[in-house]
Amino acid sequence: MRDKVMNRWSTYEPYYIEFNGYKVADIVITSHALSRWSERVENGQGGIEHICSFLWERLKNCKIQPYYANEKDVYLIDDDLVMVAEFVELKDEIDIAGNPLHKMIVVTFLGRVSQDIQLRDLKAYYSWLRHTRRMTLVKHGRKRK
Repeated sequence: MRDKVMNRWSTYEPYYIEFNGYKVADIVITSHALSRWSERVENGQGGIEHICSFLWERLKNCKIQPYYANEKDVYLIDDDLVMVAEFVELKDEIDIAGNPLHKMIVVTFLGRVSQDIQLRDLKAYYSWLRHTRRMTLVKHGRKRK
């Protein structure tokens, strides 16, 4: 998807999509995100190519928005699918103006809001999750003799 030919002869422009202050030129899917996609999003179609083309299409059509206004790691796709992603600058990759290009690393897919009601308020969900884990650790902690 890179090296799109421009109108001028022998001039190349790196292909990127501007998104949330980043210039995304590459998408990386982690193994955890791949397993979560097959568990929580689509059971039948779980290939990396399918996921990348799905995300590129959503990026082009501006169908991905930040879940919270101030945080830049949780995103909502099509107002339904919750995704966690990080952005890293690509080394030695710049656009024509000299600005750095980024790769989007998809960490995980949390699921669909329409299927899992708890995803409507992520902060409360993670607070509840931390509390239950802490209580499990306290319950199974070592006892002094």
